[in-house]
Amino acid sequence: NELYVQVGEGSKDHGTWTRPESMDPNRAAFKVTASKPGSDVAMEMAAAMACGSVVFKSKDSAFSGKLLTAAKEVYTFAKAHQGPYTDSVNDAMAYYHSQNYTDENNWGAEWLYVATGDNQYIADSKARYAHEPAWGFSWDEKIAGNHLLMYNITKEQSYADDLIASMNVWSKAGGMIYTPKCLAYRLEWGTLRYASNMAFVALMAAKYEMVPAAKAASYRQWAMCQVHYALGDTGRSYVVGFGVNPPTKPHHRGNSCPQYPLPCSWDAQDNPGPNPHTLYGALVGGPGKSDDYVDDRKDYVRNEVACDYNAGFQAAVAGLLQLALDHELPDPSACGSCPQP
Repeated sequence: NELYVQVGEGSKDHGTWTRPESMDPNRAAFKVTASKPGSDVAMEMAAAMACGSVVFKSKDSAFSGKLLTAAKEVYTFAKAHQGPYTDSVNDAMAYYHSQNYTDENNWGAEWLYVATGDNQYIADSKARYAHEPAWGFSWDEKIAGNHLLMYNITKEQSYADDLIASMNVWSKAGGMIYTPKCLAYRLEWGTLRYASNMAFVALMAAKYEMVPAAKAASYRQWAMCQVHYALGDTGRSYVVGFGVNPPTKPHHRGNSCPQYPLPCSWDAQDNPGPNPHTLYGALVGGPGKSDDYVDDRKDYVRNEVACDYNAGFQAAVAGLLQLALDHELPDPSACGSCPQP
């Protein structure tokens, strides 16, 4: 009845500038328990392992089985002990504050169903499902993902309606801000992450035929334009090592350090030149509301890179690649008119 969910302390890690292998190996570890729950992070782990079990099933059945066994155990633990993990792991509060833990209940249940076919998991998800539009799709919110999975599993129209409502929120008519060059601007910190993740959601909604053909085409067009913005179609790339004038100073400690065994400290952050290494494929946070951007290593709001930045972005790129292979890629010349989802 305990699950370790964090290694390292936020203040200490952020107070050090060096390569990972040079960090102090004596790092604190934090756990959630029955008395100090963290069902959101536990359900995320259960979902990840259940999904992994599906991926590895035909490649490594033994490993797949281990993942599924662990996913079931963690799911049972999380279901029995509900609550946000940041109430139990106070160190995470300032860095990854959990706004809501209920959407992860659905996320975990849905992926366990996909992995097992056990209808109890879908019953669990339906019992806790809230019909509401998504703000976005990120490490903290799985609502849009729940729309996709629940519709794909059940084919019930109410889940498609929820997805349509979510995509409407991302339109100008729904109140979404767009930059002059047509990036959907959800939040200043990591704005490309949110746009890319919702581009992936839009592509999956079209693939699952959750909307009529004409609307599916508009979803694909919008998704492609958001991804192409990140790739540099509007004048500069936001992907390290790719395209026109890409970032060369991403906020990334190891990437900014000189070749080992040369020392690395805060001097590396202050280096006026490009990072010594190229972090190929990394998506930076992105521009301001006016498409303004400065390639500044110290600007962690716009120039940081992160796993959750690239996750949805790479998935969206893969979806667009499949459309290209199927000769169904939308017309990129339409992006200048700010097509809406």
